[in-house]
Amino acid sequence: MSKFFDETMQGLLEAVAIDKGEIPLIEKESMPASTFMAADMEKKLIDEIVQIRKEQNMSQSKLAELTGNKQQAISRTENKEHSPSLKLFYSLVNALGYDLNEQIRSTNDT
Repeated sequence: MSKFFDETMQGLLEAVAIDKGEIPLIEKESMPASTFMAADMEKKLIDEIVQIRKEQNMSQSKLAELTGNKQQAISRTENKEHSPSLKLFYSLVNALGYDLNEQIRSTNDT
């Protein structure tokens, strides 16, 4: 399938998750129009990626090269100026040598 199709489908899946309340949104302040972004969990995951990248002494440029992205995209993601797609997030995690796994939450985790 095409990159456009993949990105469109990913966007639709994320929109459904937002609509179901599975991804909480917060309003971004000081924007000319109402702008919402994913809440704290996304920020926490991005912070963990940044920490891992720095622990591995990897530059943003090298991470961009490994993921097929531009350094500016990595920077915008790390500075939380851009909400990464699941595809970008997965490629960052993968390039750092990690995998994403699904895990069933216990009732204490909610």
